[in-house]
Amino acid sequence: MPLVAHNDLPTFKLLQSGGELVLSLDRATRQDIRELHIGFLNMMPDAALTATEQQFIRFVGASNQIAQFYVYPFSLPELNRGEKAEAHIKEHYFNFEDLASQGLDALIITGANVTNPDLEREDFWDPLMEVVSWAENNVASVLCSCLATHAVVKHHHGISRSRMATKKWGVFSHKISQPGHPLMRDVNTRFDAPHSRYNEVTKAQLEDAGLVVLVESDDAGVHLAVSPDLLRIVYFQGHPEYDAISLLKEYKREVIRFFKGEREHGPRYPENYFSPQAGEVAKQYFHRAEKAAARGADLPPFPDAELEALVDNTWGDTGKAIVNNWLGLVYRLTNLDRKEQFMPGVDPDDPLQLKG
Repeated sequence: MPLVAHNDLPTFKLLQSGGELVLSLDRATRQDIRELHIGFLNMMPDAALTATEQQFIRFVGASNQIAQFYVYPFSLPELNRGEKAEAHIKEHYFNFEDLASQGLDALIITGANVTNPDLEREDFWDPLMEVVSWAENNVASVLCSCLATHAVVKHHHGISRSRMATKKWGVFSHKISQPGHPLMRDVNTRFDAPHSRYNEVTKAQLEDAGLVVLVESDDAGVHLAVSPDLLRIVYFQGHPEYDAISLLKEYKREVIRFFKGEREHGPRYPENYFSPQAGEVAKQYFHRAEKAAARGADLPPFPDAELEALVDNTWGDTGKAIVNNWLGLVYRLTNLDRKEQFMPGVDPDDPLQLKG
């Protein structure tokens, strides 16, 4: 169902040019279809700000719910931004205070880069918790991604994430552990999903806190968990929103960081991501770059186009299916909230009414 281009956010035009259905505000207001208003707290660093914006808004737009989706991106002033990102946010993003006043049906919170081992010491912690606390009583559901998951389980349940020996980075096979859950409707019981993180919360930690683990991997750990009421908070530890080239862009950034002296060793390849042919292309480039660095010459151009043709997206359909199920449950729950005014006995807080 269509997204609504209710302001001049460039992502709407980009998605429309790529074949996504995006309605103008004038056309949308003349259609008799229910609206869902979704907040999107984008905390990603500048290099990934607009890419993450496009990935999550595309997910929402790919939903098959009979609804018009208004997505309201906003960020936190405490996040360190460059001039270009600040200008983008100032021109196209919304203020949280205004969104809280007008009301939202659901909220998506992205990950973020951190500088402290203790999340509570981050400058963005208090304003993030202000948003989370507001959402507890004012939206039907909150969907958290990666760092946001770690922050919210810390806030709600006192769960502290732990640093892993090496970065969990790549594409991993996962299995649904609760196939009867409504978020798992029509989702393959086994599927791939990307991860990119140095820290983790474990299945044991989540289950000890009463959370329900829905999807996990023998190699990557928990991918998806939910609050015990089935919907109020959805926790992704992986990255279902990633494009086919998202891990490639991360690898490129780490290669460049190495040659700038910002990291001691060259990066590993993302696991289960590069084909043998892609690995050979990356290996040959690294050798050429080493020789150029030894001579004091400029690094050769990274082989973006060649590698982009050699990597695959093996997780996108599953991610879209899960987000579609989530939006469907939000739609039904918000409908129950509205019907309660006219239908005594309908309890919008009863998760059993979301099944079936």
